[in-house]
Amino acid sequence: MQTLEEVSFHIILHAGNARSFAMEAIHAAKAGEIDSAEEKLKEADKAFVEAHHAQTALLQREAQGSGITPSILLIHAQDHLMTSMTVKDMAVEMVELYQRLPKGV
Repeated sequence: MQTLEEVSFHIILHAGNARSFAMEAIHAAKAGEIDSAEEKLKEADKAFVEAHHAQTALLQREAQGSGITPSILLIHAQDHLMTSMTVKDMAVEMVELYQRLPKGV
């Protein structure tokens, strides 16, 4: 069983990767590379799945009565995850907008 610190860093790692992929998707869309942007969004989704697996493990421990006292690190990890999710949601919207722009604008 992973320690709270290990799970927290797992969430931070994968949420950070997801955020980076989302930002790369925006940059690709801005450059007119919509296929690449969509691929980056898929990569972001895969990273989020990994982050959510770690989060789910903590929730399962809690449900089984093995709850742990939250640490600042865990709170930071959760904040990082939620912020990354917001960036990804905005990236999806921005990629769609760039896709609608006429070529060469």
